[in-house]
Amino acid sequence: MPEWCDRLRVKCPGLRAEQENAARDGSLLYPDCAALERCDSTIAMRAVGIRAVIRAHDAALFVSQSGETADTLAALRHCRLAGAATLAVVNVENSSIAREAGAVAMIGAGVEIGVASTKAFTAQLAALACLAVGAARARGVLDAEAEAGFVSDLLETPRWISDALALDQEIEPIARRLLPVRDVLYLGRGVYHPLAMEGALKLKEISYIHAEGYAAGELKHGPIALIEEGTPVVVVAPFDALFEKTLSNIQEVAARGADVILITDAAGAAAAGDVAAHRVVMPSCPELIRPIVAAIPMQMLAYHTAALKGADVDQPRNLAKSVTVE
Repeated sequence: MPEWCDRLRVKCPGLRAEQENAARDGSLLYPDCAALERCDSTIAMRAVGIRAVIRAHDAALFVSQSGETADTLAALRHCRLAGAATLAVVNVENSSIAREAGAVAMIGAGVEIGVASTKAFTAQLAALACLAVGAARARGVLDAEAEAGFVSDLLETPRWISDALALDQEIEPIARRLLPVRDVLYLGRGVYHPLAMEGALKLKEISYIHAEGYAAGELKHGPIALIEEGTPVVVVAPFDALFEKTLSNIQEVAARGADVILITDAAGAAAAGDVAAHRVVMPSCPELIRPIVAAIPMQMLAYHTAALKGADVDQPRNLAKSVTVE
């Protein structure tokens, strides 16, 4: 951990987009929690392709479920040659990335059968949250009492996830509304922007419905032109300091006829009123844990949509669990 305390500059996720979204979310958690000067995320192929400038005092973190993703392994070697400290967040202990990284954080999710990652994704978010808390403590940003509070919250996460899974019967009727559509937009702000991208990825991967995730703040810079009567818009927005801004986006798309599906918590539902046509109210939980729990309703929405269409949710067409060639 000492090598990671001063500055985390680059995050290189795996080739599969789930790892990119997890790293993006982690790169937003790190600066807030650990008071880091700079924390960036990028996909591994981009880091190598543009010959990203890596310095000897940088730290590079690599997120890969399989630990064998070719582009991520190439990015790891690129950073090692530059003298950066390297840490891998992986699910396979004896994988190539785990062996070559300077340090390894195992997510311990167990074997995942489905090509479209679910439990590995949430476990990656949990691991990145743990690393953020550990870095904050090592840097003196958190005292022992605050650290213990975060750890207690992380240990309670399975309970909140179980409560989120209990929303299954509420989500299936919403999924039925997506069956005839061709396009779905996802919106999120701050740490929920990567989750919006992840929700869109899950839907397109297993239901074969075109979906895109956008930063809510970018809505007026182009995506709003896609909104017409009946366009499904999934908004992931648990209540936080930015909620009012996201609520304004919801009102804008609803006024243009969008069929809004709001994934929020009790405080967000109360603040939003009846502006959204559909609401999924996830369990209320601490801020550090919310992105992990918010991922569950989005995964279930994709699952039910695909299952209702008769698609193979575990083995979607044209996809492989591990991409071992560049």
